[in-house]
Formats: sequence, structure tokens, C-alpha cells
Amino acid sequence: MKLSSIVVTLILTVGVPYYVYTPLPAAIEEPLKLMLLDALFRAMLQVGDLCQSLGLSHHIPWIRGVISGLETLGEMAGGQRGGVRVSDVDFDRVPVRVYEPPAAGGGEGGLRRAVMFYHGGGWALGATKMGSYDVLCRQMSDELNAVVVSVEYRLAPEVHFPVQYEDCLAAAKHFLEPGILGKLSVDPQRVAVSGDSAGGNLAAAVAQQISVDDSVSVKFSVQALIYPVLQGLDLNTPSHQQNHNIPILHRFLMARFWLLYLGVDTSLHPLLLSPSLLHHPSIPPSVRSHLNWTTLLPVKHIKHYKPVGTEIGSQEVTGQEGDFLPGLLDVRAAPLLAEQGVLGRTPRAYILTCEYDVLRDDGLMYTRRLQDAGVTVSSDHYDDGFHGALSFAHWPFFFGVGKRMIRGYMDWLQENL
Repeated sequence: MKLSSIVVTLILTVGVPYYVYTPLPAAIEEPLKLMLLDALFRAMLQVGDLCQSLGLSHHIPWIRGVISGLETLGEMAGGQRGGVRVSDVDFDRVPVRVYEPPAAGGGEGGLRRAVMFYHGGGWALGATKMGSYDVLCRQMSDELNAVVVSVEYRLAPEVHFPVQYEDCLAAAKHFLEPGILGKLSVDPQRVAVSGDSAGGNLAAAVAQQISVDDSVSVKFSVQALIYPVLQGLDLNTPSHQQNHNIPILHRFLMARFWLLYLGVDTSLHPLLLSPSLLHHPSIPPSVRSHLNWTTLLPVKHIKHYKPVGTEIGSQEVTGQEGDFLPGLLDVRAAPLLAEQGVLGRTPRAYILTCEYDVLRDDGLMYTRRLQDAGVTVSSDHYDDGFHGALSFAHWPFFFGVGKRMIRGYMDWLQENL
């Protein structure tokens, strides 16, 4: 064997395991699969960043292309599609995918329940046709005998906040029109809004706006939020500190997604991660109270963590925060900041959180704020869960915790919608 072959073999033998290996909590049941998933995602990000630095392509479209290729392999692997009828249409110029169940009947008068769903992906990735979301929506439509509307809102970097929110709100208002609900045989008293991650952010924001908009006669009856991202002002909560390097949503990546959503240079992510950001002089005390995790989180989730960066006027405050602070203070982007009067008008909620997720505390704080406002909330916390697990319940990873999440989510909708 030539020396060069030996060197290459040695590099691969040592380098690949080194790249793949990530220390994980013992509670995660399938660590090797999660390490492989994380390595794949990190590799996509790094190659995407390289392409962008070379002027070849923005890293997000490149990542979308890779994901699309993997989705094609998934389609080749096959899978049950069932008898759900699927159609791609526009709701007020917003593309949506409508899933209609095979069963003709429903509740009283043959009416069916419905779910409006917003996919996740950091406001930049994901699609209605993406395998994991398509499978989930088909399953919801079939099991719940429900009309499911999955919204193809526009993505960053091509557009930024508030376009994604406006697309989702426009589609929701169109769907909730009595004439549209009647055409689809939907019971106007049984319509849910739901989403995961960034989609959970959009679902919460849309639910708030619909609840206070007197021009909308039909309201959502429930909101179901799956590990939602609800604020970007404090990326130093206990869950951000605890899980900063836990796959697949690393803390620095969450900061980059926020900046991408707000149309800001993602190289500013260290400023967004600064512990002094929450104490910027322009942030009102009332906003800080809505983010005060020392009073909003259960003690078991606070653990040993302490608030950091409380010094106003820290040297880390540079003035560049003005590029993104207005967006972070906007309740359309950060639903956790809404006033109690708005929260109290939103529908009863289901909030799923994962122990090993930087967004865990967003969901837990929102649960507490909704409850304080008089909203009935069902909390579903997975002690062995990690961000995105629900989307990886199918080919090629088949995470058991993701399957349990889908089952719990479906069961709640079955009972409450």
C-alpha cells in the first residue's frame, strides 16, 4: 500500500469519528443516530458557509438543495401515503397545501375539524412538501378526519420579517372566512393553529393577532405549539446555557437564524448572544418582566443557573444592536412579549417542550404567562427530547422519541379539537 493511501486511511479513520462525536446527555436514548444527524447538518452548514465566502451562493439556498436531494432519496425509499386528498392552491396569494381526509363524514352535520399548520426551519428552511411535514399533515388529516392546511410562507434570505408573519396571517384570515370553511365542510368551532419551532413562533403570533382582530368572525379554537421559538432578546436562559452545544439547534445557530429572519448581517450573532443585551437602555422594564425566567420557570428547570450580564452599559453594547433590537421587541416576532390582555384572549393551548433544547425555556415561560392570563394550557415535556425530534421520526432516522411526540400531539388534538 502506498504511503499516501495509508495517510488518507489514517486521516479518515481518526478524523471522521472525531468530527462525528459530540458529548451527549445520558438521557438521550439513541445518541449515535443523533451524532450522525448533527454531523450531517454541521457539514451542510460549513460547506454552505464556504460557498458563500467564495461568492458562489448564499449558504441557505445551498442547504435547501442538499435537503431536497435527501428528500428525493426518502421518496425513493417509499412509504405509506394513504387515501388523503392533497391539493396545492393559493389562499390570498399565499401558496398552501390542503389535505382532505378520505372519510366523508365528520361531526354534527358532516362538518370536519381543521388544522392550519406552519412548518419550522428557522424562517429560512423547510417546505410544505418536505417529507416529514407532508407525512405529519397526511397523518393528521387521516387520523383526525380533519382538513389540514400547510402554509408555504416565503423564506429568508429572499424575504425577512415581517413577510413570513404576514404570509401566515393572510393565509389564516382567508381560511377562517365562513365561505371558505363552508366550502371545505369545516366546523368553524373546531379550527386549530399549529406549528413547530419557527412555525410555532408564527402560530403563536398569528393566534394572538386573530384573537384581537374584531374583523375576523371565526377564531381559532386551540393553538398547538411544538418546541416554539418565542423570543430572541435573552439567549442566556438556563436552557440556552445548558444546551448550547446540544444537536441539532446549537445556541449560535439560533442566533444566526434570528438575524437572518430580521434581515441583519449574521456575523453580528455574538452581539445577540451577549449577556448584556437584555439590559440595553432602550428595552423597557415591562419587557424584561415578560422574560424574567427567575420567576416564570419552575425551579427544576432553573437548576443552578443564574442571570448573567446585568451591568447596564457593558462594553459589549456597541450600538449595532439598533440593527435588530426593533425586531426583537416586536410581538409579531416575539410572542412571549405580548401583554396579558392579549394573551388572555388567545385559545387554549398545547405546548410541547424538550429538556435538551435551547428553546425549552421559551415554551415553559409562555406556558406560565398564558396560565397567568387565564388560558388553559396542556404542557407536554419530554425529558429525553431534543430540538427537531418530531421531524426525525420517519426515514432515515426513525427516532423513538419523535414517534412518541407525534403520538402525544395527535392524542391531544383528538381530545381537544
